[in-house]
This record gives sequence, structure tokens and C-alpha cells, in this order.
Amino acid sequence: MSTDVIRARKAGFVHDLITVAGRGLRSIPRDPEGTIPPMIIGAFFFAVNIAALGPLAESAQEPGFDFKAFQLPTAIIFSITGVSRASTLVQDIDGGYFDRLLATPVNRLALLLGLMVADFTLAVCLCIPVMILAFILGVSFAAGIGGMLLFLLIAGLWGLSFTGFLYAVALRTGSPAAVNSGFLIFFPFAFLTTSFLPKENLSEGLAAISEWNPVTYVLEGLRSLVMTGWDAGALAGTLAAILIVGVLSMSLALAALRGRVSRG
Repeated sequence: MSTDVIRARKAGFVHDLITVAGRGLRSIPRDPEGTIPPMIIGAFFFAVNIAALGPLAESAQEPGFDFKAFQLPTAIIFSITGVSRASTLVQDIDGGYFDRLLATPVNRLALLLGLMVADFTLAVCLCIPVMILAFILGVSFAAGIGGMLLFLLIAGLWGLSFTGFLYAVALRTGSPAAVNSGFLIFFPFAFLTTSFLPKENLSEGLAAISEWNPVTYVLEGLRSLVMTGWDAGALAGTLAAILIVGVLSMSLALAALRGRVSRG
């Protein structure tokens, strides 16, 4: 009688990544409550801020200042920050599916990065309706079509850089409530910056705080593409801010993943 043991064969990192990402992408249409509200929030902030602050902001700036163009990046940031498949991960943990995955040879890193591929795709897609609204209201990109594509890429990267915090919460707690409240991490960053008014219109204290806020530099890079064109300095600051936030959040997420794997 043969005593050979049949073991599952590893498919490889790329195969595992594609498989997990595909599952994450397929889950997006089945989760309208996770996609429609962020899109509405972005459009809502865009329309309300233009109506409430537009005349005041434009009167305080040089002639030709376009507050609608200034507000578009803010609306995008509010649309995509905190949107992730972390809630799906929590469901997998609660249902035992994640533990069953850990019993297979699937690459552990692909379990996390695959979901993040879906997050990046969703973030880019959420930008499009808000941008269409901006176009209808007369906003155009000073950097042209290439700038528009880079705008979408930067927005997607920013959304991705923030998701690491939510995955860290999901993997450490397995709690849907904790993941849902994870967006509160973003609130101080959202309001202590140039979200609604240019830096020169902020109080001295708030302007000083905004200098240390990574969201300030993300907004500056996005606004440069819309309002002034290709600004290498602003874009470099944007990418640096995304990199810093991304390294921090992904480090936390990977540490949480290692902890979950060791417990599993």
C-alpha cells in the first residue's frame, strides 16, 4: 500500500494575487452600500462647498481664481479615502473562510495585496462620476488628458495608501464596527488642511498645522493638474506624501497579517 501523502501544490504569487484580486473585484457590485455612499458624499461636498464658499473664496483671490477647480480634488479625496474591501475581509474572518485559506498553500501576502488591487480599481472608478460633475460645471484640466490620467492615478494611489490602516484594524480586531470607525482616522487630516480654502486664507495656526499634513501635499499635486498644469515640485510633494502614508499604513497592515497568520 502506498504511503505517499498528497499535498496541495503552490500556484505561485502572481496566480494567487490575480485570484484574490478577482474575487475582490467581483464582490464590488454586490456591495452597493460600500460604493454608492462614498460617491454621493464626494458629489455632495463638491456641490455644497461651491455654493456656500465659492463667492467668498473667489472674491478673496486674484481675478480668474476658479473655486470649482480648487474644490474638485477635495471632493475626490472625500470620495475615496477609507473605501476598501476591509469589511469583506472581516466577513471572511468571522465566517472562517480566512482561516481555511490559511490552511492552504496560498501566498499570505497575496491575501492582502489582492484586496488592495480591488481597492485601487474602486478608488479610480469612484473618481469618475465626481469628475463628470465637475466637467458639467465647467472645470477643465490645465494639464490636458495626460494630466487627467495622472490625476486618476494619484487619487487611486492615495486611496490605496490609506487602506492599510483599515486592513490593520480588520486583521487585528475582526470587528466590523472597528473597521467602519476606522475612517475617523482621516477626519483630522481632512479638516486641518487646505480642503476648503487656500493656505493664505487660513489662520496662522491652521496654516502651520497644514504644513505637516500629508493631505495638503496630495491636494496641491491634484490641484496643480487641474488649475496650473504640470508642476514637478507639487507632484513630487504629492508622491512623497503618499509614499510616507503608504509605508506607515502598509507596515501596520503587514504586521497585523503576520499576527493573524501566527494565531491561525
